[in-house]
Amino acid sequence: MKDLTIKTLLSKKKGELQLELQTTEIGLDNMIKTYDMNKPGLAFTGFVEVFKYDRIQLLSKTEIKYLDSLTSTKRYDRIENLFQEFNIPCIIISDGMQPSKELVFLGSENKVPIIVSQLTEEQLFKSLSVFLHDWFAPRKKLNGTLVDVYGVGIFITGKSGIGKSECALELISSGHRFIADDIVDAKRRNNVIMGEANKDIGHFMEIRGIGIIDIERMFGVRSIRVQKRIETQVELVPWRPNMDYERIGLKEHYNRILDVEIPIIYLPVSPGKSIAKIIEVIALNHMLKVYGYNSAEVMNERLQEDMERKKKIRSYLESDKE
Repeated sequence: MKDLTIKTLLSKKKGELQLELQTTEIGLDNMIKTYDMNKPGLAFTGFVEVFKYDRIQLLSKTEIKYLDSLTSTKRYDRIENLFQEFNIPCIIISDGMQPSKELVFLGSENKVPIIVSQLTEEQLFKSLSVFLHDWFAPRKKLNGTLVDVYGVGIFITGKSGIGKSECALELISSGHRFIADDIVDAKRRNNVIMGEANKDIGHFMEIRGIGIIDIERMFGVRSIRVQKRIETQVELVPWRPNMDYERIGLKEHYNRILDVEIPIIYLPVSPGKSIAKIIEVIALNHMLKVYGYNSAEVMNERLQEDMERKKKIRSYLESDKE
């Protein structure tokens, strides 16, 4: 998890969120430790038993008007008690509402940055929530190649030299889209694993015997994507005559990536076998499963029904003989 200070938040989102610091720069090193935010309306009334202080505090027109309704002395005391009892990272006020002089003064005194945004409460919450969820998303570097095949994110893995990049290159030549090769930066958001190119590698690819090639320059901007959800993993394995490979497809295997189960298919590689074409079929089959159609299950049901029908016929014929 990357550290996020108030200073970093302001440097990255000041323009987009229209943020203006109202207090001194003391407190800009305060740490934001969670993507959750809180509205401290009840806390300003004195009820702090369930006050979630360790996160960004959002104030809207309601909270500001409530504070403005108090006398200066009472407003000062309420804010001072809150700031001295709890380590609040910062307060962000929406709708361009101006904080009272007591709030600004006590914020500077207690190292609680007071920030005003010109965005509405809804706009501010939505934009800030997206940024925080992305910032605190669990991340992991994965070895493999990520391609978009018919809209399905296929993560191709396997031992070095087995042909992951060559397979991806053939898919790109067929009109599919490339995301990352060699190292895939993965992050989890809402039980979805998103993959993108490592910033140092970008949309370059290494092909043994040729070297480094630039996919975007070679195939055009339509051949690449910035990121894609990882929906199926295809593990390329060397073909072995004595191995028991999946023949029917009723049994599904899964691999856990950042605590999310991803379907994995072990695909044997042998000379003359078009792995790219098979991966296209894997993507199409995945889409059918998403829409509720499982070819293996349908075939199995038909076989079971046929066996049951033949069993009934045999039973009838045997009873007729008697």
